[in-house]
Amino acid sequence: MLAVSSSIIESIWYQFEAFIPSVMDEYPLGCHRPRVSDRIIFDKLIQVLVLGAAYEKIADSTCSATTIRRRRRRDEWIAARIFTELEQTCLDSYDKMISLELADLAVDGCIVKAPCGDEAASRSPVDHGKQSTKRSLLVEGNGIPLGCVIARANCHTSPLLASTLDKLDRFGLNLPEQITAHLDTDYDSDKTHNLLNTLGRT
Repeated sequence: MLAVSSSIIESIWYQFEAFIPSVMDEYPLGCHRPRVSDRIIFDKLIQVLVLGAAYEKIADSTCSATTIRRRRRRDEWIAARIFTELEQTCLDSYDKMISLELADLAVDGCIVKAPCGDEAASRSPVDHGKQSTKRSLLVEGNGIPLGCVIARANCHTSPLLASTLDKLDRFGLNLPEQITAHLDTDYDSDKTHNLLNTLGRT
């Protein structure tokens, strides 16, 4: 059984491809190996994200594990804000077709493993000191993710609330006048209440 329908992947690819900046792939002596196509890299990244597969497991004759692991293409796309643009396009399209429930929001944090490390990775306080990060996630009333903030694993969740709620700025003036933010007891403090009152949330 497919994890993601091929028809969905095709639609996402067409949107994604429109954001990819043109790249000159020429070498003066004409002796370098051809650049792996954007579509192949895109498909491999989808497999990693959906299946959680290791690079070696999804490598084949079209793209080696080394090429995927170097992540240069992925980093180029991140620098070009392609993923950000695609995410916004998906949210705007969902809002038009189904409607986002922005009057009811929920924010919570969790610790996830980061074995390869990154700028925010640190020793996990709950998983035998393994490399991990803290994720603070904002979702709307039906559970659709609206934004995520990444911090060090040993960072408390509540200080990330302000930057997480800042993700609502992507909707500009299209926000409801009254918004209810659902939080767990980790956020129960005067600082949180003052922040929500300042932002006009409850």
